[in-house]
Amino acid sequence: MNVESYKPAGAEGSVPLKECPMKCKIRCSATSHKKPCNFYCNYCCKRCLCVPSGTVGNKEECPCYNNLKTQDGKPKCP
Repeated sequence: MNVESYKPAGAEGSVPLKECPMKCKIRCSATSHKKPCNFYCNYCCKRCLCVPSGTVGNKEECPCYNNLKTQDGKPKCP
């Protein structure tokens, strides 16, 4: 294994672009607002190549994902 290309699970750049939909489906599985959750999760995943583990929280695993904000300064990513 190439150590330089290794990214721990959840780390930024650890999610290949093609895996964003599946990772976001898991991330949004516990919400009743699945459509907007999946939309924004996929947007954030494509920008950051990272989705935090679990269905809520753990955003410290993905600083890029965590730092994307709306115009109002609220978190953009679920």
